[in-house]
Amino acid sequence: MPPRIYLDNAATSFPKPESVYAAIDDYNRRLGAPLGRGAYRESMSAAGIVGRCRKRAAELFTAEAPEQIVFTFNATDSLNLALAGLLQPGDHVVTSAAEHNSLLRPLRALEDRCGIAISRVPVNVAGRIEPADIRKQLRPETRLVAVMHASNVTGTLQPIDDIGAVARQAGALLLVDAAQTAGQVAINLARSPIDLLACAGHKGLLGPLGTGLLYIRPGVEDRVPPLRRGGTGTHGDDDRQPETLPEKYEAGNLNAPGLAGLEAGLAWLQSRGVDAVRNHELELLCALLEGLAGIPRVQCYGSRLAAERVGVASFTIDGYDPQVAAAILDESFGIQARAGLHCAPGMHRALGTLAIGGTVRLSVGPFNTAAHIAAAVSAVREIAASA
Repeated sequence: MPPRIYLDNAATSFPKPESVYAAIDDYNRRLGAPLGRGAYRESMSAAGIVGRCRKRAAELFTAEAPEQIVFTFNATDSLNLALAGLLQPGDHVVTSAAEHNSLLRPLRALEDRCGIAISRVPVNVAGRIEPADIRKQLRPETRLVAVMHASNVTGTLQPIDDIGAVARQAGALLLVDAAQTAGQVAINLARSPIDLLACAGHKGLLGPLGTGLLYIRPGVEDRVPPLRRGGTGTHGDDDRQPETLPEKYEAGNLNAPGLAGLEAGLAWLQSRGVDAVRNHELELLCALLEGLAGIPRVQCYGSRLAAERVGVASFTIDGYDPQVAAAILDESFGIQARAGLHCAPGMHRALGTLAIGGTVRLSVGPFNTAAHIAAAVSAVREIAASA
């Protein structure tokens, strides 16, 4: 088998910093205790690790306070908490055709079960949402605007601040799916009109699978009841769920080993800087887009400008099913990609790739190199030439 070149970071980042692996291993081997469930040394150490993780996340996003960061198990978990907690019968939601199933499916379930109304605005050929289209769909009963920060298919960045301004003018909240941007693009909650921010811990934040978070702007928690209720290690004499944050939403044992890894990933990001990570990925993306654009029989999707997207490039090769092309990339060249619809059927419908089974997606991370990109471009060129 050829050496492994991992270019599926939009699914989950790999490799992680060595400190992430060490933190998880140390937690499992040395501590092995739940947090907040005991006064002994190891339990208190566990609580300290999770507290530092929460603080680092709040600092990274410039949140008002660490307790506004609620830990979940992935971005999908975060979105479900926000949507099912906030929306009530008769509410109206504005979203887009670009969204991932992690947003589309819970919204559809709420539409079917309790009759919320949903408006889905179109996207252009690059996958961009126009704020004016959001404004046209707003109603007096619009409670929420819910959009992704960047497409997981084209990488296109959305004008989140402009969309948020439109939502605020209508008295609606803004929920942002930052699965593809957290840790890769600077997000400043002190300046941005984001009310709820859903993040995967295992992608750009460089933590392990099974980690995620939801930021809730102060005051919004009064409008969002918890989905799960149970033990929190606090207020044990009361059979009602605590109203204080973050306990209100963190019933049951947290994934403490995973959060130890996430804390290490956040520490790595803070030491290097999100801007440095962004600049590195833009350099790789520019080379990838330029290389793919020069190959006959290859069609690329999304903006040609790397600055308008995150490190994601989707393409098709004339004469090849995307799944077949991805399999050849792996088996013959060691290039690991994601092929298919990427859980975003509306985006592929807009691109015109739904009927052909989607696209091949390459996505870069902080540990990819220029040599990885050159190898991927060379492999695609060879496959295209054989079509």
